[in-house]
Amino acid sequence: MTETARKIKIKSALMNRALGIFMLLFGAIIVVAMAFTETFVQRMTDLVAGLILISLGGGLVWKARQTLKKHDGETK
Repeated sequence: MTETARKIKIKSALMNRALGIFMLLFGAIIVVAMAFTETFVQRMTDLVAGLILISLGGGLVWKARQTLKKHDGETK
C-alpha cells in the first residue's frame, strides 16, 4: 500500500470516528428525551431511534479504531 493510500484510509477513519462519536451522543440525547414524552408510542419511538443511532455510532467508532490500529494511525 502506498503512503498516499495509507494517509487516505487514516483520514477517512478519523472522520468516521468523529461522526460515530456524534451519533453516539445524539442517540444518548434521544434516549434521555424519552423521559419527557407523553405516550407509550412516543417513548418506544424515541427508544428505538436512540438505540439505532447508538448502535450505528458505536459501529463507526469500532471500525475506525480497527482501521487506525491496522494502519498505525492516530489512536487518540
